Amino acid sequence: MIIKQISIFMENTMGRLADVTALLAGAGINLRALSIADTAEFGILRMVADQPDMAVQLLKDAGFTARETDVIGIEVPDRPGELARIMALFRTEGVNIEYLYASLEHQSDKAVIILKVDDINAGLAILEDHGFVTNPSF
Repeated sequence: MIIKQISIFMENTMGRLADVTALLAGAGINLRALSIADTAEFGILRMVADQPDMAVQLLKDAGFTARETDVIGIEVPDRPGELARIMALFRTEGVNIEYLYASLEHQSDKAVIILKVDDINAGLAILEDHGFVTNPSF
């Protein structure tokens, strides 16, 4: 399933992440997955929210630089080797993985992984052809 990821470019300063999460919480927006990559001065917060369009608008209105990107959400059996199997499939098929992170959603026997690949349609086809669930219950 193609899902909308929100990317927020922010200064790496005390309380900036608290500002973002408080803004979204105040609007009743629930976060489903998130990741942050930073340098000494700036960071990129990537997240999946239950109301992505509303979240992006709120963030922009509050002065944040935010945009939406298409990513793949995939349910993965929660056992050793499953991520390695997916990585091998993409390598074999020649689809580049730009980045990935895990979701906050979790069931006792499954995890949800968020993938950004260079060819999203090819990535979805590979996963579906090999029996992976690409419509996690967000």
